[in-house]
Amino acid sequence: MRITQGTFSFLPVLTDTQITAQIEYCLARGWAVFIEYADDAHQRNTSWEMYGNPMCDLDDQVRILMEINNCRRTFANRYVRVKAFDPAHGTGSVVMSFLVNRPEHESRFRLIRTEEPDRSMRDAAFSHAVHREPEGARC
Repeated sequence: MRITQGTFSFLPVLTDTQITAQIEYCLARGWAVFIEYADDAHQRNTSWEMYGNPMCDLDDQVRILMEINNCRRTFANRYVRVKAFDPAHGTGSVVMSFLVNRPEHESRFRLIRTEEPDRSMRDAAFSHAVHREPEGARC
């Protein structure tokens, strides 16, 4: 089962042309683009490492794609995602996020479902990678 996180998660891996189109979409709306990477892409893992600085004033999709490719080369066996931040008053948050790199061997997860009072169900997902290998060697 593949990690499904962010926009386009259910699609095949995006090509550089498709990534560039998404970057153009973000820049046309005045959104700042930044790149993150992690070895554990569990949906509740919000502690991804930022690659470089947010590209708030960069409006050249070619240079942004160059940074994405540098990150993918540097962290070839990690998850890499691109995020777009809308600084507009009233929004001020991440408005788009998509994966641009996946490790060769993706982490697996275990789902535990328990029945709670009043017929409600509680799901808990656990990454197998976290329990088997140290951080930085999980993928």
